[in-house]
Amino acid sequence: MTTSSPLPVPTPAVVTAPPAISLVVPTFNEAANIDELLSRICAALPPDAPGAGAVDVLFVDDSTDNTPEVVRDAALRCPIPVAVHHRPEPHGGLGGAVVEGITRTTATWIVVMDADLQHPPGLIPELIAAGERTGAELVVASRYADGGSRQGLAGGYRMLVSGASTLVAKAVFPRALHAVSDPMSGFFAIRREAVERGLSGEGLRPLGYKILLELAVRCRPRGVAELPYEFGERFAGESKSTLKEGLRFLRHLALLRTAESRARMIAFGLVGASGFLPNLAVLWLLIHGTGMHYVPAEIIANQAGLLWNFLIIDSLVYRDHRRQHRRSLRMLSFGALGNADLVVRIPLLALLVTAAGIPPVPATALSLIVVFALRFVIVDRVLYRRRQA
Repeated sequence: MTTSSPLPVPTPAVVTAPPAISLVVPTFNEAANIDELLSRICAALPPDAPGAGAVDVLFVDDSTDNTPEVVRDAALRCPIPVAVHHRPEPHGGLGGAVVEGITRTTATWIVVMDADLQHPPGLIPELIAAGERTGAELVVASRYADGGSRQGLAGGYRMLVSGASTLVAKAVFPRALHAVSDPMSGFFAIRREAVERGLSGEGLRPLGYKILLELAVRCRPRGVAELPYEFGERFAGESKSTLKEGLRFLRHLALLRTAESRARMIAFGLVGASGFLPNLAVLWLLIHGTGMHYVPAEIIANQAGLLWNFLIIDSLVYRDHRRQHRRSLRMLSFGALGNADLVVRIPLLALLVTAAGIPPVPATALSLIVVFALRFVIVDRVLYRRRQA
């Protein structure tokens, strides 16, 4: 009698569920674009398509027109879930709207796009597929990658501004943006775990509408992929790119660059160095123009340098920390600190002038350098304490 070996039990195939996707669309007076946008999104992401995961759309609205009502009406005709959240206060601009929208979703992937139809919804599945295939946490639709185009920008002026902004951003953040050819893009997909790292750290503090720059720098996504696309023409409405937004972008760059203590110290030193000019200029005028003794002249000149330093530091270096106190209190505290170091500098200055024979102006410069480190620590850790995100 022969026996047969038992048939091997087949190993069940591992079935991976399609990733869930949330589209976050910030809007400001985009009522005329909503119907066409949702029509194209539904065509690009039909719920019954093979491999389609759960998809939802969230409009985060700062409009002063009837955009929220138009979204709610269009949602009734859309086969995928659509919601709108109107913010009573537009904190952080369109970038702030995106961050607030992300916190209101739970999907694995968040896709951010504008409502003006310059971003083709048909690219959304490809963004997600590229992220799943490469394992990248950030997938950017790029106008500057090979095969991309920015022809939808209205006129040579906007092309020039876009190109210059890209070059500046990449120069300021060469490491964080080395794999991103289009850090000004408003069309991208990012994994939730990348965003959560940014939120669990010092938090996200967007300013203006360049939210990708904020996410790429603060979240440090593990792996970046890009897909080229042709930037289309605006379907309806007006561009949100203005001189005011350009200034907010530059301010945002400064805030992001000074987020690290070492960078703040460098910026603090550069600002302090620039304060030498008004300090030494006033000192020279008082000594040589009025014949004033160098000690009272330095006390007066010190106020000019302190005021110069405070205005720049408070407006740029520590702008996102300055809501802790009224500006007048911050200025008084900064001035008190700057004058308190005279307790150290004046004796040192007298020693350099009388014992070492150094002229008053260079002696003053040396004394300013000596107290720099101590002043930075007190300003950074006490006057501008880091706020919890």
